[in-house]
Amino acid sequence: MAATVSVSVSVSPPRPLLHPLHASPLPLPSTSSCSSSPPLPPLSMTVFPRLRSLPVPRTRRGLSSLAAAVRQDAVTWAQAPLTLVHPAAADGTLFHVAIDVSDHPDLAASFSAPGQYLQLRVPDAPKPAFLAMASPPSAASSIGVFEFLVKRVPGSTAELLCGLRKGDVVELSGVMGGGFDLDKFSPPEAVSSVFIFATGSGISPIRSLIESGFSANERSDVRLYYGARNLQRMAYQDRFRDWESSGIRIIPVLSQPDDKWRGERGYVQAAFTKVKQILNSSSTGAVLCGHKQMMEGKNSKGSL
Repeated sequence: MAATVSVSVSVSPPRPLLHPLHASPLPLPSTSSCSSSPPLPPLSMTVFPRLRSLPVPRTRRGLSSLAAAVRQDAVTWAQAPLTLVHPAAADGTLFHVAIDVSDHPDLAASFSAPGQYLQLRVPDAPKPAFLAMASPPSAASSIGVFEFLVKRVPGSTAELLCGLRKGDVVELSGVMGGGFDLDKFSPPEAVSSVFIFATGSGISPIRSLIESGFSANERSDVRLYYGARNLQRMAYQDRFRDWESSGIRIIPVLSQPDDKWRGERGYVQAAFTKVKQILNSSSTGAVLCGHKQMMEGKNSKGSL
């Protein structure tokens, strides 16, 4: 039987690496990479009322809101065993990680919306990792499992986690953040087009969003632009067919493909710029989830 223990930890304020699209960001991580650093600033999920630049919150304000979300005098840690640690990409940079939380029904039930995240500790790691949920909330409630997509970062908590095996025990904090605000995309007839942009391990919370469902098949145009260096670094390719059957068009964007690649080339921020030219902004929503360079590219070319 897994145990629950309480310890005191101090979490440093997060670094202001990403720029949210709106003035009141949701307290979510920007990627699912489980480095030992504090969490990155939040994901953005925004319905754009018209083409214009939206104000970006001041760095200090962003730091304060995020620090409040993660700075706690005491964090309750739940011990839980790993059920899966397996490469998620051909080059070994990404890993599938699954954790059995069936002995902690309250923890499982607290995962209620895609886009939420938690802290994870492994033996011998000096700091916890911050991980976005990759599985939908239904997986936690029905089978008692949390799933993550982890980027293996040398010298980090990620590397230690990816080196563990099935049955090894890790420690989980409570679920954090409010998740994606899906009410902004309702009803489907009012937001008929949804464009999703993700890079690297930023696809993790996007998988949770897609598999939770947001009425994609009731909308006229739903696309996922998924950026990676090449197909060897692209996770979840085995899920693309199921995602497309739910009404989502998958568009891989490769920055360094081989000569045989006939799809989109370059970076996701360039695809974002192209989409801006053709969308009907009065009925369009967008989700962006990725690294600093993608968000800086978006801002340098103007925002919706």
